[in-house]
Parts: sequence; structure tokens; C-alpha cells
Amino acid sequence: MITETHFAFPRAIPKFFSTGLAIIMSSTLIAQAQWPETAPSEPPANWGPVSAYFEEIEYPFPVQYLELERFNQKMRYAYMDVAPNGTPNGETVFIQHGMNFYSEAYTDTINALTDEGFRVLAVDRIGYGKSSKPIVPYNFNFVAANMKALIDFLGIDQVAAVGHSMGGMGVSRFAMVSPESTSHVVMINQIGLTDQRQSRPWSDPFTQGGKTTYQSILRGHQRYFPIKWPPAHLEFVRRQYGQTLSGAWPQLEQVRRLQGQMLYDDPVVYDWQHIKTKALVIGGEEDGLVADFPALAKNVAEQLQNSALLLYPNIGHAPQIEIPEKFHSDLISFLRSDPEELASNW
Repeated sequence: MITETHFAFPRAIPKFFSTGLAIIMSSTLIAQAQWPETAPSEPPANWGPVSAYFEEIEYPFPVQYLELERFNQKMRYAYMDVAPNGTPNGETVFIQHGMNFYSEAYTDTINALTDEGFRVLAVDRIGYGKSSKPIVPYNFNFVAANMKALIDFLGIDQVAAVGHSMGGMGVSRFAMVSPESTSHVVMINQIGLTDQRQSRPWSDPFTQGGKTTYQSILRGHQRYFPIKWPPAHLEFVRRQYGQTLSGAWPQLEQVRRLQGQMLYDDPVVYDWQHIKTKALVIGGEEDGLVADFPALAKNVAEQLQNSALLLYPNIGHAPQIEIPEKFHSDLISFLRSDPEELASNW
């Protein structure tokens, strides 16, 4: 173990400017836009609705769809299948996003990986982004089964499963139930690090939950960055808030509650001890989502059968955003390592 402490929804187009002109915001435009250094206390007056399926959000690579039938419903599973730049290294990385994100938010990671010869699959889980938004009993077996369905559809034998935040829980379950399909597994500031059923009572996701506001969304994102707020991140707040202004929000809100309920109803804390795949537990030590992330991350690494632990001091919940060059260098180094060798030798 290594530790480093150095259905059809109404569709609406958002208004970005007071002139009412609608534009498509790609990741490049997000980076180049002028954002206030401090997030405003109220939503800007020129922010408007964002559609349920992100029709107006441009993804950096072509979006394809896998047709699924789950819970007796037809669903569309959106994904980007990005070819490597230059000489392919023969490896495929499967990226799972966090609770408040979707595949497009990991564009920098996709580019870093493809530049090094990796093929990358980046999905919008069912319930997110451009994928279907059904009312179903969401759980991590569902997430893992959809991952397996996609790689089988594409004829891929094995992937390195990389998950950030809630995506870390998804790749934990995938590595446990599909070890033959997993060469490496990487958990980036994974959440769900404890069994919440031991600390609070069950609540009904159809009746519980407070009102979602701009301020509540902003607070959730600010917790990712307890050291320094990255101004460009306000765009992700805008998108999430914009969906609360759409006619589809009642259903989208219910889907979010059901997604959140997965953390309580389907913990992955009992999966780790069964994972034989070479694993990396990685993240910022100053994760604002839990009281003591280093101790909890260490527990994950100790439960895994073959793991390395890599922690960044003075970094929060999203190292891929805060220290992209260092983080991507470390991630690529691990993914290049021999899956048959001990992680402690990496």
C-alpha cells in the first residue's frame, strides 16, 4: 500500500445573457468564460431553464445510445466511446461520474487518457445527463449491470473502471460482480464510505426531502472545494439549478431522490473485501463531504485485497479539477501498471 501525503419531457433552452440569446456551452467555452471569483449569493437574473436531457449542452465527442429494457421499461443509456489519440495502447478505461455530474464533466480526464493511448468509455448513468430518467428502484447492481451490458455490446473483454464520488461506489460494485471484466479499479474521493443504516433511520424518498434551491445546490458544490472555489465550476451549478426551472423538474427531482436513496439502501462497504482486482484509492484529504476522509479512505484500502492508497494534502473532493496535471499523471501511471502485480509495488 502506498500513501502520498505530499418519457417525453418539456424542452426549454437556457438564456445565458440578458439579450436572451441562447448559446451552447462546451467545456472549452466553460474554461474560457469570464466567471466571478466568488459565487453569487443569488442566481443571476439571466439564468434560465435547462432541459431534462441536456439537448442544449454540447458534449465534446459524439454521444451514442445503448437501448436497454430494465424494470419492464425501455431506456436509453448515453455514452461517449472515445478513440485514443496516436498509438493505441490496447487498454480501455470506463469512467463513472459523481452524483451531481455526468460524462461531459470529465472531459479533461478523457483527453488526458486518450492522449496516452487509452480508449475511453464515459457514460451518463440512467437518471443523468442525456440518458433516460425513469422512476425505478435505483441500486448499484443496476449500475454494474448496465456497465457490463455496454462493454458486451461493444465487444470489449476488459476495462479499467474509474469512478469519482458516487461513481466510486458504482465501480466498486462492478469490480465485485464482474472481476473477469475488470483489469484495474480506481475510486476517486468515493462517497458511501460507511453504512448509513447504522447511523440514521430510513426515510421515504417519495415523501422526504427539502426544497431544492439555488443556494442548496451551490452549498453542495462548495463542499467539494473547501480550500479554494474554482470560478468556472459555477457553470455546473447553473446547469443543475436550470433544471429546477424546467417543466420536467417534478420528475427529475424524484429521480434525484431515488438516486440519493441508493447511498442508504445499497451500501458498498461490504463489497470491498471481495474485490481482488488491482485497486487504487485516491483523493484529496480535505474532502468536505465527510469528517475524516483520510481515515475512511485508509479503511477502504485495507478492506480491498490488492490496493494502493494515494492522498493529496490541501486538496478537496475533486482532484481532477483542482490539480489536473498531477492527478492525471498519477492515474495514468497506475492504469499502465501490470494488473497481475501487487498494487503495493506500483
